[in-house]
Amino acid sequence: MGLYNWLFSRSWNEVVAPMASVQSASGGTVISTPHDLDEALRSGNVTQSGVSVTAGKAMSVAAVYASVRIISGAVATLPLHLKRRVDALTREDASDLNLWNVIRRKPNRWQKPAQFRRMLQAHVLLLGNGYALIVRSRGEVQELIPLDPHRVKVRQLDDLSLEYTWTRKDGRKIIFRQDEIFHLFGLTLDGITGVTPLTYARETIGLALAQESHGATQFKNGLNVGGYLKSEKALGEAGRATLRASMDEYRAEGERAGKWMVLEDGLTAEMLTMSAVDAQWIESRKFTRSEIAMFFGVPPHMIGDTENSTNWGTGLEQQSNAFKAFSLEDHLTMWEEACNLDLLTEQQSDIFFRFNRSALVRADTKARWASHVQSLQWGVSSPNEIRALEDQNPREGGDVYYDPPNTAGDTTTKDVNNEP
Repeated sequence: MGLYNWLFSRSWNEVVAPMASVQSASGGTVISTPHDLDEALRSGNVTQSGVSVTAGKAMSVAAVYASVRIISGAVATLPLHLKRRVDALTREDASDLNLWNVIRRKPNRWQKPAQFRRMLQAHVLLLGNGYALIVRSRGEVQELIPLDPHRVKVRQLDDLSLEYTWTRKDGRKIIFRQDEIFHLFGLTLDGITGVTPLTYARETIGLALAQESHGATQFKNGLNVGGYLKSEKALGEAGRATLRASMDEYRAEGERAGKWMVLEDGLTAEMLTMSAVDAQWIESRKFTRSEIAMFFGVPPHMIGDTENSTNWGTGLEQQSNAFKAFSLEDHLTMWEEACNLDLLTEQQSDIFFRFNRSALVRADTKARWASHVQSLQWGVSSPNEIRALEDQNPREGGDVYYDPPNTAGDTTTKDVNNEP
């Protein structure tokens, strides 16, 4: 563990990194890394709406938070298995490797496996890349230390290998080889770093932030009123003060909602309906919510936007299946390939990582057991294998594989008289 102690022995508070601030239309933006400075100089995070969109601010938008939570949560909770190829048809758990404990039980000194995967997946979605330092001892992976993507810079050397430069919080730079970094990224334009939906959804998210700010200001300043009181004569300063005090007292008691109010001195009440501008503002908020879901590849109904979704169960089911096939599968494949390439050596060609995608139906009891029944009927699984999937102990005589319920499973020979 000498490498770990050398990298992380000093306290982060010993040296405070210089901070700066660049003024944008929406206020100040704190710059603490070269990446932040580059973004600010290029105005890459300031939108046409005047709102600066960063990963932290984007997460304050409900649609962004829900999309990141759903995708990263699915990746974190699906079982990730480490398998060994025994022969062309046989696979077994490679639980004898220390890498099994790192992936399944303890990736580092303070995180749990689901926390580690959820964090790196969120980095990929919000920042385009997920990085972790691979700590090895005697050729075995001991720990995976997550690194802040803002502080990692990647470049390709002349021999086409990658070099990672990590900037510590005290300003020191440390260079790592390609085989020392676990690197996750999906869609890429240069082949060495990934792009995030925030890069291209920045205007949409900026509009959502501006709309939220506008709505909050409206409520704070009380510009929207539900109605007004009209009188044919002037009330005078004392009359207005008395009326205002009585109205405040009436509104202060919640149990009076919906009850009749007595008006004096010829006062009449008039109600105000929603203006066309208010209605358009609400519709535009709904539109940005659907657009953000589209950028992340999440069905709108999964983030609470059910207005344009069918109420039929099969319609929602098909949308959920499409999410698994075209969105979630992309992230699961990214993890499997990164684990196989970065964490395994060339001598471990018989070892591979694989997510258990069948666990996606754990919450659907009917679909799960229907799959088990078909596996039993067609001889794909034995009763004890099904019981193991359900965390149940094996039973005596449960290792038998049943023949399929048709002639395809009949291997006995018969003579010309059709007798066995």
